[in-house]
Amino acid sequence: MNQTFAIYILIALALVSANLPFFTERLFAVIPLKQVQQGGKKSIWLRLFELIVLYFVIGAVGRAFEAALGAVYPQGWEFYAITFTLFAVLAFPGYVWRYLMK
Repeated sequence: MNQTFAIYILIALALVSANLPFFTERLFAVIPLKQVQQGGKKSIWLRLFELIVLYFVIGAVGRAFEAALGAVYPQGWEFYAITFTLFAVLAFPGYVWRYLMK
């Protein structure tokens, strides 16, 4: 796998996983929730929790790609603040679809 292909795969995975909490009522799109089965909806706090967990999962995938392609560069807090902000921006279409399109 070359570096360009790994970057495109990582961006596509980030786009899909950032919007996943807003397009499904299941936890991580796999686990059915009891409150949803009883006619309720998944809360915004649970969706934000999913978004944070998926951010760390995509970060681990990116770190694995970096390790496979060469040396892993140490990152500071600024890197994580910026990448989480970009991940939240990628989640904007799902948020708009779920909460603003009425």
